[in-house]
Amino acid sequence: MLRKCLSYSERITSFVTEGQNRQAILLFHQLQKTRFKITELLLSAVARACGRLGALEEGKQAHCIVFKHGFNRDMILMTSLLDMYAKCSDIKEARRVYDEMPARDVVVNNSMVFGLCRCHLTLEAITLFNNMFERDVGSWNSLISGLAQNSEGRTALFLFKKMRVEGAEVDFMTMSSVLSVCADIAALLNGKQVHGLVIRYGFELHLPVGNATIDMYAKCGRMDDAYQFFKNMPIKNVVSWTSLIVGYGKHGLGLEALEAFDAMETEGVVPNKITFLGALYACSHAGLVNEGWMNFNTMIHKYSITPMMEHYTCMVDLLARAGHLTEAYNFIERMPIKPEAKLLTAFLSSCCSRMNVELAKTVGQRLLDLEPEEAGAYMLLSNFYGLVGDLEGVKNVRRLMSKKGIRKEKACTWIEIDRKVHSFESGDRSHPLSKEINNYLKNLVQKMKNCGYVPNTSMVMQNVGEHIKEEIVLGHSEKLAITLGLISTPPGTRIMIVKNLRVCADCHLATALISKIEGREIVARDSSRFHHFINGECSCGGHW
Repeated sequence: MLRKCLSYSERITSFVTEGQNRQAILLFHQLQKTRFKITELLLSAVARACGRLGALEEGKQAHCIVFKHGFNRDMILMTSLLDMYAKCSDIKEARRVYDEMPARDVVVNNSMVFGLCRCHLTLEAITLFNNMFERDVGSWNSLISGLAQNSEGRTALFLFKKMRVEGAEVDFMTMSSVLSVCADIAALLNGKQVHGLVIRYGFELHLPVGNATIDMYAKCGRMDDAYQFFKNMPIKNVVSWTSLIVGYGKHGLGLEALEAFDAMETEGVVPNKITFLGALYACSHAGLVNEGWMNFNTMIHKYSITPMMEHYTCMVDLLARAGHLTEAYNFIERMPIKPEAKLLTAFLSSCCSRMNVELAKTVGQRLLDLEPEEAGAYMLLSNFYGLVGDLEGVKNVRRLMSKKGIRKEKACTWIEIDRKVHSFESGDRSHPLSKEINNYLKNLVQKMKNCGYVPNTSMVMQNVGEHIKEEIVLGHSEKLAITLGLISTPPGTRIMIVKNLRVCADCHLATALISKIEGREIVARDSSRFHHFINGECSCGGHW
């Protein structure tokens, strides 16, 4: 009997070690139906499995067994329970476990910092971190990664600088997290510095660090650097290849993405569902319809991967962007799962841009029936109704937004100049150089008009005169950030801006003209992709 009990315990622990967490929990359920002894070590493994799966109910059951057997004084077990609640985002129970622990070492505090960040309580996490008598590299890593996950990248970078000033130890996880922060906020100079530290500390052979470096250069608009780093990696895995493919896709380099995909298969690396998502995205943003269908079918029939909602969304987006609206609609109707709001929003966007009123109204109503939580879907539909003169439709959408308490996200664009980040909202007049920006932009707009530019005011819904509408459009955050770049950098310098939302049609056209008039390469990263403007042309080729 003892041997069989040990067998259960060893198998469950082995499953958890190998990442087979669901099997570990199922075997634990079988064990509970027997009379075999349950140990602290076994429950600790089960708690870890529940945390990794986000299986809160099973985790609570394990917690009850802990109390039943009087194991609540075991530090290792209670730390595993705390970590489980943190990973399941149940901060109330995590606090209770934390408060009831007889002693709290650095591992316990690290888990609590992680849990607070996961529940978006970053100020409390920082306070706990600052009050810790002992910190290790895990303490810094927990807070840095937690801040990054809460879109507080600048604070995370400041913390990393503080970490180095204090002489704290760093490891490959630190570097991976900080590189990801630089990628998210497009901090190229910081990213290059961290890359230098990676080489200095000898972490370049760690795959997570290498993969994060590819992602950093790609998201900072430097695909050539991303590829060069990838090419020089001595060891690559599926994440390395996927990072490269996704990067190419975000930059609209569909053919390069597919070439990388073919090379990956030639190397014997098996693509996963994220790899295919990157390939489909690349096809969508390069207008490669046939290639997209081929990849979609290969995923299903060759690799036996069941499509996720994201794959279906990419296919609908691919077809709709290419103008195949009826085919896209039929694809939606044949899907084995119900379409979600993001998929319908992607389809609606193409219906609106191609002014297919009938399909737009049909899918728009289906979208409203889903009652999405994101403001973007409502604003897209509201703008469409405004374009076709359906004022009642505009009122209904705005009324629904008000009822659900959904607010339009403010458009914001930022640019980094001499290591300082400058951010702008639409019509922003708060910048110290606001007067110079507006004067330069005014002259620039006149040059653009001489080239045939006519401001697109169709998306301005305010009931104001055409002159005021034009002022609103010309004050968009993208134009302000680009103008600051023009007056603050030497002629010929490459300019890069980042926007939190999708770039509007007028700013897309205006940026192309500015690149030609000023003789500058302008790179714009929006919520969807990269746009590289050179001599009046954009890399997207109209597929955006």
